[in-house]
Amino acid sequence: MFQLNASIAVMAGGRTPADGKRLGEQMSKKISGCLTLLAFLGLTIFLVNCGSSSSRPAGLLYVLSQGENNVESYAIDLGNGKLSLTNKKAESDTAPSSILLDPSGKAAFVLNAGDKSNPSSLTSYTLNDDGSLSAPTPTALTVQHAVAMARDAAGTFLVVVSQGAIPLPPGSSPCPHPEPNTECPALTVFSIQSGSATLSQVGDPFSLDFVPTSVTTSVAGTYNNPKGGTVAGTLVHVTGNQDLVGTSDNTISEFAVQSSGAVVGPLFGSPYTTASAPTSVLAVKTTPTGGAGGLFVYVTNVTTNNVTVYQVCTVADGTNCTTDDIQNGKMISGGAGISVGLDPIAMTADPTNQFLYVVNHTSSSVSGFRINPTTGALSALNPSTVSTGSGPVGIAMHSSGKFLFVSNNSSSNVSAFNADITSGALSNAVTVTSSAQPAGLVTK
Repeated sequence: MFQLNASIAVMAGGRTPADGKRLGEQMSKKISGCLTLLAFLGLTIFLVNCGSSSSRPAGLLYVLSQGENNVESYAIDLGNGKLSLTNKKAESDTAPSSILLDPSGKAAFVLNAGDKSNPSSLTSYTLNDDGSLSAPTPTALTVQHAVAMARDAAGTFLVVVSQGAIPLPPGSSPCPHPEPNTECPALTVFSIQSGSATLSQVGDPFSLDFVPTSVTTSVAGTYNNPKGGTVAGTLVHVTGNQDLVGTSDNTISEFAVQSSGAVVGPLFGSPYTTASAPTSVLAVKTTPTGGAGGLFVYVTNVTTNNVTVYQVCTVADGTNCTTDDIQNGKMISGGAGISVGLDPIAMTADPTNQFLYVVNHTSSSVSGFRINPTTGALSALNPSTVSTGSGPVGIAMHSSGKFLFVSNNSSSNVSAFNADITSGALSNAVTVTSSAQPAGLVTK
């Protein structure tokens, strides 16, 4: 451009007509060259921008279909939370119920409940660059009727709880049993590695003396081993609604899973009594700025239609929690449960652990609460309840905390909500059609 400006300046200085003609021809060539260069640079910038942008959608939602036994993928518009079907589906095993990602977001694991003809299983996937899932890798389970799974925060192990053949058929071996017994309720541990879809079972299933309904993991620490000494491990909380002969036995028990995958427990003090028919459990650790936080465990109970709250001893306060209580993972009841809609069966917290959202299956709604970071107490949001599609069963929140998604099993669709990161309020509900009978779902 400097040469172009210089040529114009010389022409304005009074050249002869012949010189001016030659100069005009030179200038025309230079202008043409400059325009060609600019066009080339513009095209290059365009191509660079296209090449540098990933083909992966900005946000992703994976939804399990129990009616079609697959995993469906949606792109999330991170500006407004709207969903777009990517037309990328991956097969799963029979009756997929829950899905989770490893910490890196590069691998997915699906728990398949199975049916009378097909046993329970786990299916592993690698997430491709475009958000699609790789061909499934199934892993058969050595237990019956697997119902829930969870992983530790570090992504080193996956725990699966199964109900076995309860009530036990006549002539069955007693449970719990010292030897592996597929008829017993159990907690099974699988080792995983961040970024990898590979998993492997660690040891034999750990037999339980109750029928589990859900499981969650919480913090790592040092805990008293009921068999003597102490062990380092991650707390695992398991709810149960029956004993081994099928009688109601509404409890929550604690175990510790060591880095080796070995299970220790139940810890001293377990089991703790819950309200009637616990169906889901979630551990939440609060870390408010400039204040005291804590570890809280929330349990949904379908018969009493409420959420019960427990505080886990993590700090010795000289009153409720001693050093020994901390090593026992002592749970302190928060009193009467908090009322929600009919048949609460699932819940999640926002990424900052300030808000709790509960799925009410029969009411076809979600109840929202603010979590007191010091006591764990719940206070209703405004609005306290929002409507979903029919028969919601699964819930997931995007890592931004701005979008909440609910799978509606009876109406075969997904409800999408905007979430206010300050108030927790849900708004702008949008419903998107899904494959038949959507169940568990997860976002990234």
